[in-house]
Amino acid sequence: MSGSRTPVGEDRRAIDAVATRDAIPMIVAVLPFGFVVGVAMTQSGMPTWIAWLTSPLIFAGASQMVVITLAATSTVWGVIVAGLVVNLRHVMYAAALARPMQTQPTWFRWLAPYFLVDQMFALVTLRLSQYPSASALRRYYLVGSVFFLLSWIAVTTLGMVVGPVIPESWRFEFAVPLLFVGMVLVAVDKLPQAVAAVVGGAVGLATAGMSDRLGILVGALAGVVAGAAAETVFGERPLRASIPGSHA
Repeated sequence: MSGSRTPVGEDRRAIDAVATRDAIPMIVAVLPFGFVVGVAMTQSGMPTWIAWLTSPLIFAGASQMVVITLAATSTVWGVIVAGLVVNLRHVMYAAALARPMQTQPTWFRWLAPYFLVDQMFALVTLRLSQYPSASALRRYYLVGSVFFLLSWIAVTTLGMVVGPVIPESWRFEFAVPLLFVGMVLVAVDKLPQAVAAVVGGAVGLATAGMSDRLGILVGALAGVVAGAAAETVFGERPLRASIPGSHA
């Protein structure tokens, strides 16, 4: 180490600052959705305290919303399967991070998947080259993840507190699909993602009348299959580049 007490990139305060700075815009972007999830908890078929526990236990916004929404109308197994299907993409996230995780201690390899939300996957992927050592990457991951988790719990709790006093005339039930549409429009930048979104949405709409809200599950499965097929055929082709006449 040539006498250096702190390896390059491993200054703890610097790592903490970078992780927090990176996490803030990601958290701000999901605050409206987190608030709506909290409001939905007060309207769920679950007891309020159980609904609240979905924030720290599930810690996955889309899956959490599915579980809360289906709680009053579907079977237990239907809720569990739908929640798992919505989070299938996390299997791909785990596979993408398998190599840097090989050098991490066992306790962290067990803990890390719990925090592997979309935002943390994106941030860690971008910072892999900056933090090549296991300890530096681990600290960045944990600081960003804990900050994100606490913020998510806080905003969903706020939604639960404010939810009961929101007038019904505000029609908050429309906020959920609108927020999902907004998230898709922002996130989709590759052709396979667009194919998955369109097919999943179309199939989900076509099967909306199925019992136990199974249309959500069928639509999600169709989107996953369609996206995988599109990736096999087209690869990671940028969406704009694939549109005729696009000059992006």
